[in-house]
Amino acid sequence: MALSRRVLLGRLAATGAAGAALASGTGPARAAGPAPGGGRRVHTGFDRLAADGYRLLEGRTAGIVTNPTGVTRDLRHIVDVMHADDRVRLTAVFGPEHGFRGTAQAGGSEGRYDDPATGLPVYDTYNKSGRALADIFDASGVDTVVFDIQDVGARFYTYIWTLYDCMVAAALAGKRFLVLDRPNPVTGRAATGPVLDKAYASFVGREPIAQAHGMTVAELALLFNGEFVPRAAGRPVELETVRMTGWRRTDFFDATGLPWVPPSPNMPTPDTALVYSGTCLFEGTNLSEGRGTTRPFELLGADGVDRRWAAAATELGLPGVHFREAYFAPTFSKFQGKTIGGVQLHVHDRAAFDPVRTGIGLLVTAKRVWSGFAWRPDNGIDRLTGSSTVRTMIDAGAGTDEIAAAWRERLGRFRALRRRYLRYP
Repeated sequence: MALSRRVLLGRLAATGAAGAALASGTGPARAAGPAPGGGRRVHTGFDRLAADGYRLLEGRTAGIVTNPTGVTRDLRHIVDVMHADDRVRLTAVFGPEHGFRGTAQAGGSEGRYDDPATGLPVYDTYNKSGRALADIFDASGVDTVVFDIQDVGARFYTYIWTLYDCMVAAALAGKRFLVLDRPNPVTGRAATGPVLDKAYASFVGREPIAQAHGMTVAELALLFNGEFVPRAAGRPVELETVRMTGWRRTDFFDATGLPWVPPSPNMPTPDTALVYSGTCLFEGTNLSEGRGTTRPFELLGADGVDRRWAAAATELGLPGVHFREAYFAPTFSKFQGKTIGGVQLHVHDRAAFDPVRTGIGLLVTAKRVWSGFAWRPDNGIDRLTGSSTVRTMIDAGAGTDEIAAAWRERLGRFRALRRRYLRYP
């Protein structure tokens, strides 16, 4: 790693001692005042672990899978906090896509280096799985792997598959696995969208879950360990989870009182997360998904698209969202530096809004009104939707309702399975 990156990472890192929390590691949360903005005060899995004196790590040698979202309420990174606490033996960090300190763009990572702030070795997990990842855990010398990363609720957001891959690798290596929970920022309501067909498994979807899964990372870990890890590793991993207190399934992120740290460079706000599980589908087309703008995944467009798209999308009558004719010039990615036309999504009723159905409706109307519409040559849309069904139905002229009906049966089965692993009211 170049010296300049080390210096940058050192400047970005924060130091400090472990902060107090209001809940024990296993008991109920104590009463707390209202969170900023009028929301409840949610205590994350890390809050509860620290408040319990790190009892679950007592006598253990731990490594942690995390990124810039692994922070306390006052925005200290938990690696810095744990490293400074004599009660914890933290000896390694494992970085996912974008890296531990978050210096890499999509499809990149920070590689292997020593963290300037703590001196801890940072191992790269991106695009590693199975025995190769188990060997990294063995080489690190840890006996317990901890996971703490903020998810956004979409099947194709890679951090949940980093979770899955690390669980499989930990099972192969005989390591204990501890998941510290954080909120699903777009609520934990019913799952929506198509369920992955295993024939289309990839790093944007390893196992058959819904496109918008409606679960927290700890709930997903329980589901993975109950349904999928034993098949991949030959046995389940030794798993423990630390749940949040104060979080309810109907909560959007602004009800939690927690600070938002972008989980990746193109996830700047909770508003982005709200639409992402639907509009990320445009990564599988030749249209811009808004990368290189200040509103990624809320702005969509291409050269030659005009006001007809917003009008056609509006005619669908999709609940909770308005579509505005928009023009923008991405600073990078598709159509870099070129002014293009398209739409901006404005969600006006979050409770009624269905991001996946909205994403499908936008694909259907884009193909109808813009003659230049095309799928990505590698049919990446199939990996995002989990099968070829959405692509082939849109090509055949199917409408939004017809396409949504095609995934209803498998979604119903997943919802029934999912209920067994839910842990919040």
